[in-house]
Amino acid sequence: MRKLTVWLSGILLLMLGSGCSTASQTTIGTIAVEDPAFFDLIPRGAGLEVVAEGFEWSEGPAWSPDGYLLFSDIPKNTIYKWAEGEGLSVYLRPAGHAGSEPPGEELGTNGLTFDADGSVIAADHGNRGISRIDGDLFTKTMLASDFEGKRLNSPNDLVFNKAGDIYFTDPPYGLKGLNNSPLKELDFNGVYLLRRDGSLSLLTRDLTFPNGIALSPDENTLYVAVSDGSRPIIMAYAVQSDGTVDQGRIFFDGSALTAQGKRGAFDGLTVDVRGNLFATGPGGVLVITPEGKLLGTLETGQATSNVTFGGPDLSTLYITADMYLLRIPTNTRGIRSSDLRGSSGTNSTAYSPQQ
Repeated sequence: MRKLTVWLSGILLLMLGSGCSTASQTTIGTIAVEDPAFFDLIPRGAGLEVVAEGFEWSEGPAWSPDGYLLFSDIPKNTIYKWAEGEGLSVYLRPAGHAGSEPPGEELGTNGLTFDADGSVIAADHGNRGISRIDGDLFTKTMLASDFEGKRLNSPNDLVFNKAGDIYFTDPPYGLKGLNNSPLKELDFNGVYLLRRDGSLSLLTRDLTFPNGIALSPDENTLYVAVSDGSRPIIMAYAVQSDGTVDQGRIFFDGSALTAQGKRGAFDGLTVDVRGNLFATGPGGVLVITPEGKLLGTLETGQATSNVTFGGPDLSTLYITADMYLLRIPTNTRGIRSSDLRGSSGTNSTAYSPQQ
Protein backbone atom coordinates (compact mmCIF):
# COMPACT_ATOMS: atom_id res chain seq x y z
CA MET A 1 0.00 0.00 0.00
CA ARG A 2 1.02 3.62 -0.39
CA LYS A 3 3.08 4.82 2.55
CA LEU A 4 1.25 7.07 4.97
CA THR A 5 3.13 9.92 6.63
CA VAL A 6 1.91 11.53 9.82
CA TRP A 7 3.43 14.93 10.54
CA LEU A 8 4.09 15.87 14.14
CA SER A 9 3.97 19.52 15.07
CA GLY A 10 5.87 21.19 17.84
CA ILE A 11 8.13 24.05 18.70
CA LEU A 12 11.55 23.30 20.11
CA LEU A 13 12.30 24.84 23.47
CA LEU A 14 15.27 27.15 23.57
CA MET A 15 18.38 25.95 25.33
CA LEU A 16 18.71 27.34 28.83
CA GLY A 17 22.24 28.68 29.05
CA SER A 18 24.91 26.13 28.18
CA GLY A 19 23.41 23.22 30.10
CA CYS A 20 20.74 20.69 29.30
CA SER A 21 17.10 21.63 29.52
CA THR A 22 14.01 19.58 30.26
CA ALA A 23 11.05 19.98 27.91
CA SER A 24 7.35 19.35 28.38
CA GLN A 25 4.87 18.27 25.70
CA THR A 26 7.15 19.46 22.92
CA THR A 27 7.23 17.21 19.88
CA ILE A 28 9.56 16.86 16.92
CA GLY A 29 9.83 14.66 13.85
CA THR A 30 7.38 12.69 11.77
CA ILE A 31 5.93 9.20 11.69
CA ALA A 32 6.07 7.22 8.46
CA VAL A 33 3.69 4.25 8.32
CA GLU A 34 4.36 1.37 5.94
CA ASP A 35 1.64 -0.99 7.19
CA PRO A 36 -1.57 -0.38 9.21
CA ALA A 37 -0.34 -2.97 11.71
CA PHE A 38 2.01 -0.22 12.89
CA PHE A 39 -0.92 1.25 14.84
CA ASP A 40 -1.20 -1.97 16.82
CA LEU A 41 2.07 -0.90 18.40
CA ILE A 42 2.03 2.92 18.24
CA PRO A 43 -1.20 4.81 19.02
CA ARG A 44 -2.66 6.98 16.30
CA GLY A 45 -1.82 10.60 16.95
CA ALA A 46 1.12 9.85 19.24
CA GLY A 47 4.11 12.17 18.95
CA LEU A 48 7.81 12.15 19.71
CA GLU A 49 7.98 14.19 22.90
CA VAL A 50 11.18 15.99 23.83
CA VAL A 51 11.95 14.97 27.40
CA ALA A 52 15.33 16.72 27.65
CA GLU A 53 17.82 18.28 25.25
CA GLY A 54 21.25 19.84 24.96
CA PHE A 55 23.44 16.75 24.90
CA GLU A 56 26.43 16.21 22.65
CA TRP A 57 25.62 12.58 21.80
CA SER A 58 23.02 10.80 23.95
CA GLU A 59 23.18 7.00 24.09
CA GLY A 60 22.48 3.80 25.98
CA PRO A 61 19.14 4.45 27.78
CA ALA A 62 18.12 1.97 30.49
CA TRP A 63 15.04 1.98 32.73
CA SER A 64 15.60 1.21 36.40
CA PRO A 65 13.14 -0.98 38.32
CA ASP A 66 13.17 1.89 40.82
CA GLY A 67 11.37 4.11 38.30
CA TYR A 68 13.95 6.29 36.60
CA LEU A 69 15.93 6.38 33.37
CA LEU A 70 19.70 6.45 32.99
CA PHE A 71 21.46 7.31 29.75
CA SER A 72 24.95 8.22 28.57
CA ASP A 73 26.35 11.34 26.96
CA ILE A 74 29.49 9.70 25.63
CA PRO A 75 31.63 12.73 24.62
CA LYS A 76 30.72 14.52 27.87
CA ASN A 77 31.73 11.45 29.89
CA THR A 78 28.46 11.62 31.83
CA ILE A 79 25.62 9.33 32.84
CA TYR A 80 22.41 11.31 33.32
CA LYS A 81 19.39 10.36 35.40
CA TRP A 82 15.87 11.41 34.47
CA ALA A 83 12.78 10.79 36.59
CA GLU A 84 9.17 11.87 36.16
CA GLY A 85 8.48 14.85 38.41
CA GLU A 86 12.17 15.30 39.19
CA GLY A 87 13.65 16.03 35.78
CA LEU A 88 17.25 15.70 34.79
CA SER A 89 20.31 15.31 37.00
CA VAL A 90 23.88 14.05 36.73
CA TYR A 91 24.14 10.44 37.94
CA LEU A 92 27.87 9.91 37.37
CA ARG A 93 30.68 12.09 36.01
CA PRO A 94 33.24 11.06 34.90
CA ALA A 95 31.31 8.01 33.79
CA GLY A 96 34.12 6.38 31.83
CA HIS A 97 37.77 7.12 31.25
CA ALA A 98 39.30 9.46 33.81
CA GLY A 99 43.00 9.11 33.03
CA SER A 100 45.39 11.55 31.44
CA GLU A 101 45.80 9.63 28.17
CA PRO A 102 42.35 8.95 26.66
CA PRO A 103 42.15 6.33 23.90
CA GLY A 104 39.88 8.57 21.83
CA GLU A 105 37.21 11.23 22.02
CA GLU A 106 34.41 8.96 23.24
CA LEU A 107 35.40 8.74 26.89
CA GLY A 108 32.10 7.90 28.56
CA THR A 109 29.94 4.84 28.92
CA ASN A 110 27.75 3.67 26.07
CA GLY A 111 25.04 1.03 26.56
CA LEU A 112 23.64 0.60 30.07
CA THR A 113 21.49 -2.00 31.75
CA PHE A 114 20.51 -3.13 35.24
CA ASP A 115 21.10 -6.52 36.78
CA ALA A 116 18.61 -8.25 39.05
CA ASP A 117 20.07 -6.58 42.14
CA GLY A 118 19.66 -3.11 40.63
CA SER A 119 23.34 -2.47 39.91
CA VAL A 120 24.20 -0.63 36.71
CA ILE A 121 26.11 -2.74 34.19
CA ALA A 122 27.82 -0.59 31.57
CA ALA A 123 29.47 -0.98 28.23
CA ASP A 124 32.36 1.06 29.56
CA HIS A 125 33.32 2.50 26.21
CA GLY A 126 36.07 4.83 27.40
CA ASN A 127 37.63 2.22 29.69
CA ARG A 128 37.42 -0.52 27.05
CA GLY A 129 35.49 -3.03 29.14
CA ILE A 130 32.26 -4.16 30.77
CA SER A 131 31.86 -2.78 34.28
CA ARG A 132 29.48 -2.90 37.22
CA ILE A 133 28.77 0.43 38.93
CA ASP A 134 28.02 0.56 42.64
CA GLY A 135 25.24 3.16 42.79
CA ASP A 136 25.84 3.95 46.46
CA LEU A 137 29.59 4.38 46.43
CA PHE A 138 29.92 5.20 42.70
CA THR A 139 32.78 2.77 42.35
CA LYS A 140 33.35 0.27 39.57
CA THR A 141 34.24 -3.37 39.21
CA MET A 142 35.59 -4.30 35.79
CA LEU A 143 33.93 -7.54 34.67
CA ALA A 144 35.77 -7.93 31.36
CA SER A 145 38.49 -5.96 29.63
CA ASP A 146 40.60 -8.50 27.72
CA PHE A 147 40.18 -11.40 25.33
CA GLU A 148 42.98 -13.95 25.03
CA GLY A 149 45.45 -11.50 26.54
CA LYS A 150 44.53 -8.56 24.31
CA ARG A 151 42.53 -5.52 25.30
CA LEU A 152 38.99 -5.17 24.04
CA ASN A 153 38.30 -2.35 21.60
CA SER A 154 35.51 -0.28 23.18
CA PRO A 155 32.40 -2.24 24.23
CA ASN A 156 29.29 -0.61 22.83
CA ASP A 157 26.05 -2.32 23.87
CA LEU A 158 24.95 -5.24 26.02
CA VAL A 159 22.03 -7.44 27.03
CA PHE A 160 21.40 -10.08 29.72
CA ASN A 161 20.02 -13.54 29.19
CA LYS A 162 17.93 -15.34 31.81
CA ALA A 163 20.98 -17.13 33.22
CA GLY A 164 22.57 -13.80 34.06
CA ASP A 165 25.16 -13.95 31.27
CA ILE A 166 25.88 -10.86 29.20
CA TYR A 167 26.03 -10.60 25.42
CA PHE A 168 27.92 -7.54 24.19
CA THR A 169 29.40 -5.94 21.08
CA ASP A 170 32.90 -4.51 20.74
CA PRO A 171 33.42 -2.14 17.77
CA PRO A 172 36.32 0.37 17.68
CA TYR A 173 34.33 3.60 18.08
CA GLY A 174 36.05 4.54 21.33
CA LEU A 175 39.49 4.46 19.71
CA LYS A 176 40.98 7.38 17.83
CA GLY A 177 41.41 6.21 14.26
CA LEU A 178 38.96 3.32 14.77
CA ASN A 179 40.37 0.20 13.11
CA ASN A 180 43.62 2.04 12.39
CA SER A 181 44.22 3.05 15.98
CA PRO A 182 47.65 2.06 17.31
CA LEU A 183 45.85 1.16 20.55
CA LYS A 184 43.72 -1.48 18.85
CA GLU A 185 45.07 -4.87 19.93
CA LEU A 186 42.46 -7.17 18.38
CA ASP A 187 42.38 -7.43 14.58
CA PHE A 188 38.61 -7.83 14.53
CA ASN A 189 35.44 -6.33 16.04
CA GLY A 190 33.66 -9.03 17.97
CA VAL A 191 30.42 -10.08 19.60
CA TYR A 192 30.96 -11.81 22.94
CA LEU A 193 29.28 -13.78 25.69
CA LEU A 194 30.43 -12.93 29.22
CA ARG A 195 29.38 -15.64 31.64
CA ARG A 196 28.82 -15.12 35.34
CA ASP A 197 31.99 -17.04 36.16
CA GLY A 198 33.99 -14.36 34.35
CA SER A 199 34.80 -16.46 31.28
CA LEU A 200 34.55 -14.68 27.95
CA SER A 201 33.60 -16.40 24.69
CA LEU A 202 33.89 -14.90 21.22
CA LEU A 203 30.65 -15.55 19.31
CA THR A 204 31.55 -13.97 15.97
CA ARG A 205 34.33 -11.87 14.52
CA ASP A 206 32.72 -11.58 11.08
CA LEU A 207 30.87 -8.27 11.47
CA THR A 208 32.52 -5.03 10.41
CA PHE A 209 30.96 -2.76 13.03
CA PRO A 210 28.73 -4.69 15.47
CA ASN A 211 26.69 -2.27 17.52
CA GLY A 212 23.24 -2.68 19.13
CA ILE A 213 22.29 -6.06 20.57
CA ALA A 214 19.05 -7.63 21.82
CA LEU A 215 17.48 -11.01 22.57
CA SER A 216 14.07 -12.25 21.47
CA PRO A 217 11.60 -12.84 24.34
CA ASP A 218 12.13 -16.61 24.15
CA GLU A 219 15.92 -16.11 23.98
CA ASN A 220 16.13 -18.26 20.87
CA THR A 221 17.38 -15.38 18.70
CA LEU A 222 20.18 -12.87 19.23
CA TYR A 223 19.92 -9.70 17.13
CA VAL A 224 22.98 -7.59 16.31
CA ALA A 225 22.88 -4.29 14.45
CA VAL A 226 25.75 -3.51 12.08
CA SER A 227 26.50 0.21 11.76
CA ASP A 228 28.28 -0.03 8.44
CA GLY A 229 27.20 2.54 5.88
CA SER A 230 28.25 0.27 3.03
CA ARG A 231 26.30 -2.70 4.43
CA PRO A 232 23.59 -1.51 6.84
CA ILE A 233 22.05 -4.70 8.21
CA ILE A 234 20.62 -6.33 11.30
CA MET A 235 21.80 -9.90 11.85
CA ALA A 236 19.83 -12.65 13.58
CA TYR A 237 21.60 -15.60 15.23
CA ALA A 238 20.02 -18.79 16.55
CA VAL A 239 21.07 -19.24 20.17
CA GLN A 240 22.33 -22.71 21.02
CA SER A 241 21.74 -24.57 24.30
CA ASP A 242 25.13 -23.47 25.65
CA GLY A 243 24.48 -19.78 24.89
CA THR A 244 26.65 -19.64 21.79
CA VAL A 245 25.18 -18.86 18.37
CA ASP A 246 25.08 -20.22 14.84
CA GLN A 247 26.49 -18.51 11.73
CA GLY A 248 23.54 -16.14 11.56
CA ARG A 249 21.45 -14.66 8.79
CA ILE A 250 20.56 -11.19 7.58
CA PHE A 251 17.33 -10.34 9.38
CA PHE A 252 16.84 -6.86 7.89
CA ASP A 253 18.72 -5.04 5.14
CA GLY A 254 18.60 -1.24 5.30
CA SER A 255 20.45 -0.60 2.03
CA ALA A 256 17.36 0.72 0.29
CA LEU A 257 16.71 3.20 3.10
CA THR A 258 20.30 4.40 3.00
CA ALA A 259 20.04 4.79 -0.77
CA GLN A 260 17.01 7.03 -0.22
CA GLY A 261 19.20 9.35 1.84
CA LYS A 262 17.72 8.38 5.20
CA ARG A 263 19.91 9.77 7.96
CA GLY A 264 21.67 7.53 10.45
CA ALA A 265 22.98 4.00 10.72
CA PHE A 266 21.81 0.90 12.53
CA ASP A 267 22.72 1.34 16.17
CA GLY A 268 20.62 0.41 19.21
CA LEU A 269 17.91 -2.24 19.49
CA THR A 270 15.17 -3.23 21.86
CA VAL A 271 12.48 -5.91 21.64
CA ASP A 272 8.92 -5.87 22.95
CA VAL A 273 7.08 -8.78 24.56
CA ARG A 274 5.63 -9.75 21.18
CA GLY A 275 9.08 -10.03 19.61
CA ASN A 276 8.87 -6.85 17.53
CA LEU A 277 12.12 -4.94 17.08
CA PHE A 278 12.46 -1.24 17.68
CA ALA A 279 15.76 -0.47 15.98
CA THR A 280 17.52 2.84 15.49
CA GLY A 281 18.68 3.09 11.92
CA PRO A 282 18.32 5.04 8.68
CA GLY A 283 15.56 7.59 9.29
CA GLY A 284 15.06 7.14 13.05
CA VAL A 285 13.49 4.22 14.92
CA LEU A 286 12.39 1.37 12.65
CA VAL A 287 9.53 -0.83 13.88
CA ILE A 288 10.07 -4.34 12.50
CA THR A 289 8.06 -7.52 13.02
CA PRO A 290 9.70 -10.78 14.17
CA GLU A 291 9.43 -11.88 10.53
CA GLY A 292 11.54 -8.92 9.39
CA LYS A 293 8.77 -6.73 7.93
CA LEU A 294 9.10 -2.96 8.34
CA LEU A 295 5.83 -1.54 9.73
CA GLY A 296 6.92 2.08 10.01
CA THR A 297 9.54 4.52 11.21
CA LEU A 298 9.60 7.08 14.02
CA GLU A 299 11.44 9.72 12.02
CA THR A 300 13.25 11.83 14.61
CA GLY A 301 15.02 14.08 12.11
CA GLN A 302 18.25 13.30 13.96
CA ALA A 303 20.91 10.65 13.90
CA THR A 304 19.30 8.28 16.39
CA SER A 305 21.39 6.12 18.68
CA ASN A 306 19.33 3.88 20.96
CA VAL A 307 15.98 2.95 22.51
CA THR A 308 14.51 1.28 25.58
CA PHE A 309 11.10 0.69 27.11
CA GLY A 310 10.31 2.41 30.39
CA GLY A 311 7.60 3.84 32.58
CA PRO A 312 5.61 2.05 35.30
CA ASP A 313 4.30 -0.59 32.90
CA LEU A 314 7.20 -0.44 30.41
CA SER A 315 4.89 0.84 27.68
CA THR A 316 6.76 4.08 26.94
CA LEU A 317 9.55 4.00 24.37
CA TYR A 318 12.49 6.23 25.32
CA ILE A 319 14.81 7.29 22.50
CA THR A 320 18.25 8.89 22.51
CA ALA A 321 18.72 10.96 19.35
CA ASP A 322 21.82 13.13 19.10
CA MET A 323 21.13 16.12 21.40
CA TYR A 324 17.71 14.82 22.53
CA LEU A 325 16.08 12.43 24.91
CA LEU A 326 12.66 11.60 23.43
CA ARG A 327 9.71 9.39 24.32
CA ILE A 328 6.52 8.10 22.75
CA PRO A 329 3.68 6.00 24.19
CA THR A 330 3.10 2.54 22.74
CA ASN A 331 0.39 -0.12 22.69
CA THR A 332 2.93 -2.75 23.72
CA ARG A 333 5.57 -3.04 26.41
CA GLY A 334 9.14 -4.01 26.92
CA ILE A 335 10.40 -7.19 28.49
CA ARG A 336 10.40 -7.18 32.27
CA SER A 337 13.26 -8.82 34.10
CA SER A 338 10.82 -11.52 35.19
CA ASP A 339 9.88 -12.11 31.54
CA LEU A 340 13.45 -12.64 30.40
CA ARG A 341 15.46 -13.70 33.42
CA GLY A 342 12.81 -15.59 35.36
CA SER A 343 11.68 -14.85 38.88
CA SER A 344 14.15 -17.14 40.62
CA GLY A 345 16.83 -14.51 40.99
CA THR A 346 19.27 -16.38 38.77
CA ASN A 347 20.58 -13.11 37.34
CA SER A 348 22.76 -12.06 40.24
CA THR A 349 25.57 -9.60 40.68
CA ALA A 350 27.76 -12.46 41.90
CA TYR A 351 30.10 -12.18 38.90
CA SER A 352 33.69 -13.26 39.00
CA PRO A 353 35.67 -10.38 37.45
CA GLN A 354 37.76 -11.55 34.55
CA GLN A 355 41.20 -12.73 35.64
